[in-house]
Amino acid sequence: MRVEALIPDVPLVAGRESGDAAAFSRALDALGGALRAANRAEDSFAYGSGSLQDAVYERAQADVALAVATSSTQRIAQAVQSVLNMQV
Repeated sequence: MRVEALIPDVPLVAGRESGDAAAFSRALDALGGALRAANRAEDSFAYGSGSLQDAVYERAQADVALAVATSSTQRIAQAVQSVLNMQV
């Protein structure tokens, strides 16, 4: 049997973020941007210049981002609590 290595169709990513505080800050900024975009879309619909479809889409996107952020925060808090409860 002859096995050949798989070659991906996309280029490999050069590097990965180190997970510093700036990455967390950027994630929070992106979440805030999604919430602001949802508010703008809802306001433009309320003033008659936007569509209901855009307002609903932006709000759903912001709600999903907020749910992911909330879930991630809860898991991080649980992990930190587990580490703090360890006996050394």
